[in-house]
Formats: sequence, structure tokens, C-alpha cells
Amino acid sequence: MKLRILIFTTSLLFLFSCHSDPLDVDVSKIEIAPLKVLRLEDDLFALTESNFYGEAGKLKGKFGNFYEDFLINPLGLTGINDTLYKSLLLQFVSDKNIHDAYKYVKKIYTPAKIDVLSKDLDQCVKRFKYHFPERKLPNRLITCTTGWNYAFAYLDSALIIGLDMYLGDTAIFYQMLQYPQYQARKMNASNILPDIARGWMLTEFDTQMPENTLLNHTIFYGKLYHAVNALLPETADSLIIGYSAKQLKTCQTNEKNYWSYFAEKNRLYENNLNTIRELTSEGPFTAAISKECPPRIAMWIGWQIVRSYMKNNKDVSLAELMQETNAQKILSKSKYRP
Repeated sequence: MKLRILIFTTSLLFLFSCHSDPLDVDVSKIEIAPLKVLRLEDDLFALTESNFYGEAGKLKGKFGNFYEDFLINPLGLTGINDTLYKSLLLQFVSDKNIHDAYKYVKKIYTPAKIDVLSKDLDQCVKRFKYHFPERKLPNRLITCTTGWNYAFAYLDSALIIGLDMYLGDTAIFYQMLQYPQYQARKMNASNILPDIARGWMLTEFDTQMPENTLLNHTIFYGKLYHAVNALLPETADSLIIGYSAKQLKTCQTNEKNYWSYFAEKNRLYENNLNTIRELTSEGPFTAAISKECPPRIAMWIGWQIVRSYMKNNKDVSLAELMQETNAQKILSKSKYRP
């Protein structure tokens, strides 16, 4: 069974900072086609009983295969040929709570803000092309209102974001849906870029692992966060991994103790799925260690191991790192000693 848990004052200082981060690469000469922005929510919420057949018929051609997926996931339809297609889609866009969420989305995510987001993503795609020149690039950014069904998807070269999942942690909708605070805390604009990058990298590199051990999960997510860091070098570590600033500080302060927990009794080689879940699942904390220990602590430790590995093996490219499936090799050659 495979488990996946789905932000100077002197020239000398300036020169030092330019070369202090090996992931902050120069992509000024990397050429890509800017992402085409498509706002599915606008097309959907313009549908009415009278214009349905004239307007809805254009959406599959405009949004591609994702449109069928959108219908299947949030609406429970089999696609545009479903006999309930018209009734359920009109029911979705006329639902008061979902329509209110759409109005909230339009208020927060203005054309200007989406333009900034798309430009930031263009830079992200450039960095991806720099590190992975042979891989296919996304060419569209599709925004939508999903009825709080999902935040991100990547399909047919389109980066897809459910903006109703990023309305701010105090949004009334999240209180209505009784989202726990540890989850609602991340449902804001500052988490969109890292969530997109993380979801994209998971889609690109989520291959079968040779062994279902805690070590493999730990190193896999360490590589994933390192790749996200490469795409978003100016983004805070806390946002990349989805921690609060306090949680990240706790990890940094207790790194040696947390590592000792994994090192003792060969816990990294644990293959019990319940144990793996305890140390990699989302939640308010990692109960197996303490209520002060942030969730998914094994993933954070994996990130530090991978960082140490890349620091001590400077000849390894990011592409080579992501293709390396030998977790024991990465651990051994990391020389990780907090």
C-alpha cells in the first residue's frame, strides 16, 4: 500500500547574499510562453436557465479535459453527457453558500491580483524549466470555485486552483464547514503559490517507492520540499512546508531531539502504516512525540536530510536528486548530524 499525505546596506553584503543560496538561480534568459489565465468560475456563474445550452456547450472546448473532471468531482456527474448535467450544474451555481463564496472570491481575487499570481507562476515555471529542461511545462492557469472540494489540481498542462479554498482563515464559510483551526490557518492567499508548487511537484515525481518504510516517505517528502524551495527560493520555509512561524521555530530549536527520536530504535526503518501515518499526517501536532511537536515532523526531518545531502554532494543536480530513489543512499551521503 502506498501512502501519500494529500515568503542591504553595502556592496559586500549584496555580493555575499547573491551567492548564498544555490537554489536562487538566474532565469532571466529562460524563455517560456506566459501562462494563459482562464477563470472558470466566471463562466460557470454566468450560466442561467435561458442561456445554458448556448454557453455551457463552449466550456469543454475552452477548458479541456479539466472541465469534465470538475463536473465529476464537485458535482458528482459523469461528464457533459450525464442526463443530470444541466440540473446539477445550475443547482451548483445557484446554491446560496456557493454563490456567496464566488462573490467573495471575486472581491478578493481581482484581475490585478490574478495577474500578479500568474506572473509569479511564470517565474516558477522558468525555474522548473531551468532544473528540468526535458519535462513538459504547464501553459495555463485555471481558477475556479469548487464548493470547497479541492484546492489544487494539475491536468493537461494546466495549473488549477480552487480560490474558494483561500478566502482567509476567518472566512465565515470555513467556520460554517467546521474546518479545524490548523487547517483553516493555511487557507489564505499567502499559501497559494507554495500549495501550487507542492501539488505540481507531487504530480511530477510521485512514483512508486521500492519499500514502504518511514525512511522512504521521509526522504521522498524531503526531496519534494527541496524542489518546491527551488521553484520558490524567496518563499519562507514555513509556507513551503505549511507550518506557522512558531511551529518552524519549534522544529529548529528541537531539531537534535527530534532527530534522536527517529535515530533511536531504527525508527526510520519502520514499515507499520499506523506509525508512518502518525509521523507524516496533517493535524495540530505529532502526538507520537508531544503536543508541542509540529505535525508531519518526519517530512521536516526529511527536508533537513536532503538539504544536508545537497550541501555535501554539490555535483548532484536537482533533477538527479528527484530521480534518485535510494533513500538509504541519500541518508548515508547526507552526513546529517544536527
